[in-house]
Amino acid sequence: MSRRRQRNSDAAISLTPMIDIMTVLLAVFMVTTPMMTTGIDLDLPAAGHTTLTGNDHAIQISVDASGRYYIGEMQLSRDDVVKRAIAMRGENPQLTIMINGDRHADYGAVMSVMGKLKDAGFQRVGLRTQMDR
Repeated sequence: MSRRRQRNSDAAISLTPMIDIMTVLLAVFMVTTPMMTTGIDLDLPAAGHTTLTGNDHAIQISVDASGRYYIGEMQLSRDDVVKRAIAMRGENPQLTIMINGDRHADYGAVMSVMGKLKDAGFQRVGLRTQMDR
């Protein structure tokens, strides 16, 4: 009688290729994530040791140090910013708005656009800050 040979099969999964792929993806996301922020360059005010950034899918309204209003990189008047936000709310009723006010911006300019948005019926309006250094 012939004996049947029994093969020693190793059913282990090698994790090295998966770890290599995850490392590359991590590096790609670390490099591209800061580039994904839209808008203008602002010096945001500090608010303690945590950053208040809000929802990443929120509309970003910026007020620069000169009191100019922006949605993304497009400069608009305050009333046009509110009109544009109202139009966007038609597509997404649960819309969140984050106001990025420069540290040196006039407090009245930031609160003016925030008040107009509240008057227009927006319930989710917040202010974006950076961590205290």
